Amino acid sequence: MSVVATPEAHVVHGMGVEQVEPDWPVLTADEVNELLRSYPEVDGGSPHSSDASLLWLSPRPLSAAALVRTGAGSFFVKRHHASVRSAVSLAEEHAFLGHLRRNGAPVVRVLVDADGRSVHERGSWTYEVHTVGVGQDLYRDAISWSPFAESSHAFAAGQALARLHAAASGFDAPHRGPAALIAGFTVFVDEDPIAAVEQYAATRPHVAAELAARTQWRDDLARHHLPFHERLRPHLQRLEPLWVHGDFHASNLLWQGDEVASVIDFSLSDRSFAVHDLATAIERNAVEWLALEEKRAGAVHTEAALDLIRGYRQVRELSTAERATLPDLLPLCHADYALSEIDYFRGVTGSAANTELAYRYLVDHTAWFAGPVGSVLLDAIRQELAS
Repeated sequence: MSVVATPEAHVVHGMGVEQVEPDWPVLTADEVNELLRSYPEVDGGSPHSSDASLLWLSPRPLSAAALVRTGAGSFFVKRHHASVRSAVSLAEEHAFLGHLRRNGAPVVRVLVDADGRSVHERGSWTYEVHTVGVGQDLYRDAISWSPFAESSHAFAAGQALARLHAAASGFDAPHRGPAALIAGFTVFVDEDPIAAVEQYAATRPHVAAELAARTQWRDDLARHHLPFHERLRPHLQRLEPLWVHGDFHASNLLWQGDEVASVIDFSLSDRSFAVHDLATAIERNAVEWLALEEKRAGAVHTEAALDLIRGYRQVRELSTAERATLPDLLPLCHADYALSEIDYFRGVTGSAANTELAYRYLVDHTAWFAGPVGSVLLDAIRQELAS
């Protein structure tokens, strides 16, 4: 693998299909070398053992990350702005990863620095250093909502997700604290989702300001979201809480042949429900939302959605409540994350254009499921779950 081009030439994925300038300065070799000297496992106490070459810069826009090679091996370095991921917020994620590893899940290990901390703080930045996951990164350059390249991958991904949920059992930490870019499920689990959004915004001033400027937001949710919630509500109390991945997309899986070898990137993880994570996996992998906007044919991959479910059920059968919940939860599964994107784009990057896209994500994805094509997908899932 060759050393990447100069950081000045680096572009990342935007909210659409285009590549854009990154939100954050990219990692540099000097920065990474200085950081890794704080990690005994990398530094090793010998001259130049931590000297790093940048092999690859991540195209994901919400943080800066790189795969690096050192004398001690290869590692994955990730840098966040503290306004996005504080040391406390990252520690919540790292505790979950540790639990998964102890239960045999194929996830990376988080390194600790010389002070025994899994989060290294420097100025306004927080850093984390991971081992490199086992397997091939077949979807490294895939943009959001890209489909599986092989039909067998959907089934294998469903199996891997079920195994991950088994490993997550027993991790009883509470919900993560308020932060941007978290994919929980807190709004539509509530008896009164409108009040839940108001409560969500009360701890996130930038979300509150955006909603205050959108006087129609209650009407939008009442029209598009509440009909799904009404059907979902009777089953919610029978779902078991579980910490979940939150972004189970093909690009967060590493592969050996047609099997999932590692699951990576738990930055969106939070306490939710297993069936919410399955719904999110369908939303992420089975509908090419950007292609839908361009009115391209073949943007809905119904068989991939069904294969995800089939693979999952082969390892872990869904409960009666989960089967009843999944079709009506799917149109709502993205809501918390869409709100957290509003928090990020309005409050952190100050992008009015991306804030508008995040609001449209909140509303339009749910509205699509009530339309003719979305309804067909939901009906196919209901039929599959009845078998």
